[in-house]
Amino acid sequence: MTQPATAAQKQAPTSTAKSAGDKDSSRRPGLRWDVRTLSLLGVLAALVAVGGITAPDEFLATSNLQLVLTQASVIGVVTVGMTFVITSGGIDLSVGAMVALASVWATTVATQEFGFAGILFTAVIVGVGCGLVNGLLIAYGRMVPFIATLAMLASARGLALQITDGSTQVVSVESVLDLGARDAYVLGVPPLVLIFGAVTVIGWLLLNRTTFGRRTVAVGGNAEAARLAGIDVRRQRLYLYLLSGLCCGIAAFMLIVLAGSGQNTNGNLYELDAIAAAIIGGTLLSGGRGTIIGSVLGVLIFTTITNIFALNNLETAVQQIAKGALIVAAVLVQRRSPHGDT
Repeated sequence: MTQPATAAQKQAPTSTAKSAGDKDSSRRPGLRWDVRTLSLLGVLAALVAVGGITAPDEFLATSNLQLVLTQASVIGVVTVGMTFVITSGGIDLSVGAMVALASVWATTVATQEFGFAGILFTAVIVGVGCGLVNGLLIAYGRMVPFIATLAMLASARGLALQITDGSTQVVSVESVLDLGARDAYVLGVPPLVLIFGAVTVIGWLLLNRTTFGRRTVAVGGNAEAARLAGIDVRRQRLYLYLLSGLCCGIAAFMLIVLAGSGQNTNGNLYELDAIAAAIIGGTLLSGGRGTIIGSVLGVLIFTTITNIFALNNLETAVQQIAKGALIVAAVLVQRRSPHGDT
């Protein structure tokens, strides 16, 4: 009678310790996310301080802050889609080319015939169509994402050049141009920023509050385990590249509004900026973890750096060096994280 009681007494502390350990470990991921987000906010605040010190009259002007947010909006929408793809363990090198193709196709085919609705619809459909091709090649054609999207990059750029013959396609639809005018601002906020905000909120909810988001993380963490758990991995990957294409189509329309034209050079190096912003924000390049808020902060950091360098008339090469240093620092931080092996 005494022995079982003694064993139970010996077992109780162990079980309590395990329970406490479980609770502690369950808190750690949230703590890591909070620390990472606060760190990004700290970097952004430091950049704002630097901008305010080096160019106080220009940087802190309302018009300049609106410009920074507007410029961040286009690449930010692309980055939201990229975050989903990278979280699933994939990559999309064709986002910039898809933006270019969607923008020139929309401004040449749909401008005169269908106006505002035609431009928006064409840009979105072209983006989704390119994403569909990527998804089919990767999910069902079993092509490596790097190769499939690299092929799309070359093809989309070539097709965009062929459509425009190297010329700029100027938009003459007043309703599209008016969307980018100052009169269209809502409480001082440009409409493109509102679109970016809406895409960000939807992306966050999709990744963090839906089965789709949980499946995305599961596929990125361990595709075989996800398959054994009943997830259709191929279909999920197809959906993710469709989502990336959709974001590129929306970004193409935003770029048309911003520039008032479509060019085959649109979206140049967007793939690098989007990947870098996602990594800076804390999304693992190997997949299995992603954060929309972190990616958005990464976009704002890069855009602010570009703006500060431009206001201080510093060379573009120095901007690229600074961005490269940030990327290296972010990857090193991920490697030091308990779950951050890349």
